[in-house]
Amino acid sequence: MSDNLKIVALAGGVGGAKLADGLAQCLSSDQLTIIVNTGDDFNHLGLSISPDLDTVCYTLAGLANPQTGWGRKDESWRTLQEVKRLDGADWFNLGDLDLATHLVRTQRIQEGQTLSEITSDFCRRWGVDVPVYPMSDTPVRTFIHTKDGRRMPFQEYFVKEQCIPELTSIELMGIEKARAPEKALIALQQADCVIFCPSNPFVSIDPILAVPDIKHCIQNKKILAVSPLIGGKALKGPAAKMFRELGFDPNAAQVAKHYQSILSFFILDEKDKEQIPFIEGWGIICEAMNIFMPDRITRKRLARKVLSFLEKNI
Repeated sequence: MSDNLKIVALAGGVGGAKLADGLAQCLSSDQLTIIVNTGDDFNHLGLSISPDLDTVCYTLAGLANPQTGWGRKDESWRTLQEVKRLDGADWFNLGDLDLATHLVRTQRIQEGQTLSEITSDFCRRWGVDVPVYPMSDTPVRTFIHTKDGRRMPFQEYFVKEQCIPELTSIELMGIEKARAPEKALIALQQADCVIFCPSNPFVSIDPILAVPDIKHCIQNKKILAVSPLIGGKALKGPAAKMFRELGFDPNAAQVAKHYQSILSFFILDEKDKEQIPFIEGWGIICEAMNIFMPDRITRKRLARKVLSFLEKNI
C-alpha cells in the first residue's frame, strides 16, 4: 500500500465503524482521518450522548460489543436497572462502562471544551492512533417527520420507536450554523480521496455532507462510496426501510444514484454486480467485492481491496 495515500473516511453507525476500523488497520495515523456523524447526538438523563461517535471510537479501540456492534463489551447494566426502578427513562441502553464516557463528556462540555477536543483526548486514552473528529463542534440534531404527523428526535425514532413509524422527511436542525473542527477541514483539503463508509446515506453521511465547511472542502475531491445495502437489505439499521418510504428502490444502484453528482467511485457487493452497468452509465467507476464484514479480519481485507482499487484508479 502506498505510504503517500491520504484518506478521509466519513462514517456513522455499525457498518461505517467496521470499515473505518479496517482502514485504520491498513493506514497510518498520517494517512487516515475519520469524520463521524453527530446528527444523532442528543441529551438523555441530563447527559450529552454521541452514539455514532462512540460506536466508531469503541470499534477502533477494540472496546465495542462484538454481538451488537454498539456499546461496550463486558458491559453491565446495574445503573440502568436502577433508573427503571425509579421510573426514569430507560428506553436508551446506557451500560455502566458506557455511562462513564457520557458523564465525563458532559462535564467537559459544561466546562467549555469542544466535542473534538474531548473526542481526541478519549481516543488517546483508549489507544486509538488515527485522528477521529465529530462532523461539527456545534450541535446538529436530526429529526424524523412521520406519516402520522409526528416530529421526533432521531434516537427516539431509532431506539424508542424501533424505526416502526413511516417517515416522510428528515430535518437537520442547526446545520446552517454547524462548524467542522479545523483539523478535520485540513485533512479534507489534503486528502487524495474521501471514502463514504457503508453507513446510512440519509442519517449518517448526508448530515456530514451538509455541514457548510465540509460541503465546500469536498468540492472537486475524488469520492468513493461503499454500499450499505447487500441484496437490497441493510445488515444493520433502517437504511432499506428509509429508501422505500422516501420513494426509492432499496438497492446498491440507488445508493450510488443518491451520491451521483459528487461520486467518482462506487463499491458494491458481489451479489449486486448486475447493477454495475447502470452505475457506470452515470460516469461512476464501479467494482463488486465481498463487502460483508463479520470480524476484524474481513474488515481489513475489504479495506485493502478498496485501497488497492483506489491506487489503480486515482
